[in-house]
Amino acid sequence: MAQFEINKGVGRSVEFKGLKSQYLFLFAGGLLGMFILTAVLYLVGLNPYICIVTGMGGAIYIVWKTFLMNKKYGEHGLMKIAARKYHPRYLINRKRIGTLIGKGRTK
Repeated sequence: MAQFEINKGVGRSVEFKGLKSQYLFLFAGGLLGMFILTAVLYLVGLNPYICIVTGMGGAIYIVWKTFLMNKKYGEHGLMKIAARKYHPRYLINRKRIGTLIGKGRTK
């Protein structure tokens, strides 16, 4: 039986086959979701071949997209992308220029 090394040391993030930390959860959740979707389509009565093609196509897309994002954004990239929506696009300053420079009156 093949043995896979999951954790490479104390204090380092979990890595499996090149996928790091949060990408593992995205990968596993996506594949589990595709499996559930395929099972529901089969139970509804859809043609089994359509269910298989949908499940395999979705699984291949999830694997491809997860590895692509892992390569593009790196270990902490998903957190950076999620944090980007909390940063303001621009700052508005309604004070006078003299007040900003220090020549104006301040209270």
